[in-house]
Amino acid sequence: MAILKIYKYGADILGKKTKKINFNLLEKKLPKIIDDMTQTCLVMDGVGLAGPQVGLDLSIAILTIPQKQEGKYKRYVLINPEITHKKGSILSQEGCLSFPGLVVEVERATEVKVQYLNEKGLPVELNAKGFLAIVLQHEIDHLQGITFIDHLSSDKKQKALDEIKQLSKQW
Repeated sequence: MAILKIYKYGADILGKKTKKINFNLLEKKLPKIIDDMTQTCLVMDGVGLAGPQVGLDLSIAILTIPQKQEGKYKRYVLINPEITHKKGSILSQEGCLSFPGLVVEVERATEVKVQYLNEKGLPVELNAKGFLAIVLQHEIDHLQGITFIDHLSSDKKQKALDEIKQLSKQW
């Protein structure tokens, strides 16, 4: 397992829609990609990591959702995920491993339905609410070349960009 480089705001790959994965062609390489992404996410104290954030032009995301028991997490591996239904609206405080130190308030759906392939290539339909729904939307956005600051009004986005300019000096 390896800890992968996290691409920061400004990297071209973060603004690019990813390629769908042909599971049969990548099946042998996927376990290492999944393990490396999982370890990177955990080491960086993240709850989600998408392919573009580690330089992969692949439609894959890893979620490591903390559980009540200290140090435990539930991992989701999403290959070619698509949100098929959204419901409700909530304001959410979000950060991102590609924007270290930045936290902004983003409007998200409170419930989502997501279809994807799991790490075995099997189709899954997941209904999610609350925190899991928010994380799913954040990571699936990355696969579409959308970052969380893209959801902000122009005024709030400008404030975030000004803050990023300061924060990026420490990256």
